[in-house]
Formats: sequence, C-alpha cells, structure tokens
Amino acid sequence: MRVVSGIKPTGNLHLGNYLGAVKQWVTLQDDVAAQGGESMFFIADLHAPTEWIAPAELSAHTIEVAATMIAAGIDPAKSILFNQARVPAHSEMAWLLNTVARVGWLNRMTQFKDKAGKNREGASVGLYDYPVLMAADVLLYNATHVPVGEDQKQHLELARDIATKFNGDYGVDLFTLPAPLISKAAPRIMSLRDASAKMSKSNPSEQSVVKLIDSDDTIADKFRKAKTDPDVLPATVEELGDRAEARNLLTIYAALADSDVPTVLGEFGGKGFGAFKPALADLAVAKLGPIRDEMVRLLDDRGAVTAVLQAGAEKARVLAAPVLKQTQDAMGLQV
Repeated sequence: MRVVSGIKPTGNLHLGNYLGAVKQWVTLQDDVAAQGGESMFFIADLHAPTEWIAPAELSAHTIEVAATMIAAGIDPAKSILFNQARVPAHSEMAWLLNTVARVGWLNRMTQFKDKAGKNREGASVGLYDYPVLMAADVLLYNATHVPVGEDQKQHLELARDIATKFNGDYGVDLFTLPAPLISKAAPRIMSLRDASAKMSKSNPSEQSVVKLIDSDDTIADKFRKAKTDPDVLPATVEELGDRAEARNLLTIYAALADSDVPTVLGEFGGKGFGAFKPALADLAVAKLGPIRDEMVRLLDDRGAVTAVLQAGAEKARVLAAPVLKQTQDAMGLQV
C-alpha cells in the first residue's frame, strides 16, 4: 500500500485545510505504517504558479506549509515529506502523460471552468493542464490510494483514465490504477460568516476563516462571533434541517473532538449558542494552540524545515526514477 497526496502552498493554512486534509493524513500515516505501507505527502509548489504568485511569496509559503504539516503531526520518520519541485520527475512524467491525455478529457474538468471563469482565453496553459500534472504526481509512484475530497475526485478519475490508456497503448502493465480514499470523517468546513461558502483564506472577511497561525484570543473571538440563528440546538441531526450555520459549527466541534454530530447534539441539544459557542471556542483553542506554537517554533529555523524537505525529496527521487525510466522505455525514448 502506498498513499500519495499533496497540498498547494497557499500560505498560512486554515481550519478547513487542517480538518479536511492534514488531520486525516496524520491518522492515515499511522494506519498505513501499521500495515507495512508507505505514505508520501508533498507540497505542490509546481501547481502554485498556474496562477501568478510572487517568487518570494511562493518560497516562503512552501516552508510555512511544511512547518504546519510537521506541527500538526506529519512525521518525517513515518512519511516521506517533500516539495514537488525538488523531484524533476514530476515535470518529466507530466509531459509524457500529456501525449496520452486527451483534450476532451481536460475540457470536462470542472475546476478549470470554475477558476478561469469568463477569462478562459487569458488563463495559463498550466491552469488548464494541471490535472495531468496531478496524474503524474500519483502515477509516478504507483500510488495505490490517494486521499481526496469530493471536489478532487474527478481529477483522480482522469489519472486512472490516463493510466489505463497508457498501459493499453503501449502494451504494458506499468501504472497502478490508484483508488480514492474519501474519508467520511473528513468534513467540509464552511465560512464562519456564510455557511454556503467554503472556508477560504481569500475571503475578504477575516472573521470568516480561522487560520492555524491565529492567537488563542483571535480563535476564540472568531468562534464567539460566528454567524448563527436564534434557535436552540436540536436533539437530532434530522431536526437541523437547513440550518447551515448551526450544522457547520457542529461539524467543526465534532471534528475537533474526534466525535460525530449526533454525539455533540446529545451533549448540547436544547441549549442555545450562548452556551455552545464558548465551548467550541475553548475546544478549538485547546486543539489548535499547540499546533500553532510548534509551527512558530519550527519557523524560527526555516533552514531545518528546508532540510526535512530536501531529505524527503531524495527519498522521493529514488522511488520515482525506475517508474520514469520504465515509462520512457515503453515509449521508445531510451536509446
């Protein structure tokens, strides 16, 4: 079993990134290690420039995200942690897979349409083509499993299509078809000001997003001021109905407490948000505060974080080399 997944270096990660991805990866790395498998987690810095970003900002964000992942529990002794750009085979494999992928397949990718909006003609080729790089990211290591959210499942299906077509076109049994790992425990965390939108650092309202770098007081303040409704919390999930803000806060509480919403309602059903939000704030501070403190400590020595990424990249390059060579051999590129 080999698990591979990556995260873009978008600066300070927020609560949604942590609960929806990193926290799940920490659990996964231990489960995979117990089964004798291998976990690989990378900072997807090659994906970041598909939309323009200042070089200094990208470099800083890569280190900050790595430090956050380590602080949250990704252990370089258990998992291979690296930044993608240090393994040139990602780029090389992406080009080779471009010759197999089909334009029609990429035209069906909904995230390009969402990100490019009405400016599709002005979008970078990289933004259009990055699903092929995503395919290379996992096929390069013959990943057996890829933890993905629902919004990324389409890209994994593309990777499987590319792998199937390559194996068929060249008459080889080279690429493993990676299976998705969609954890039901991985919640979709919404904005604290508008529960119809995902929590995002790009939201203009600072109150909408809890950043992992936030102070204890800031975390508590954001939860106490989170948008709610005037009704008390119900006794059952079914009674929540369309109360999106209440459901979001309950989801966050359950995820932080390693519990579930029915259990949380069993404790708080019949109580108002005047009782629930302070309890949620205290829980969030207790869980996120130590991560922030460790992240700050790690960032005091960015060179040490860079060394962790370099060591991980060396391991990744060793794993990638034979698969890249077999791909080139299959295509007649090794003369």
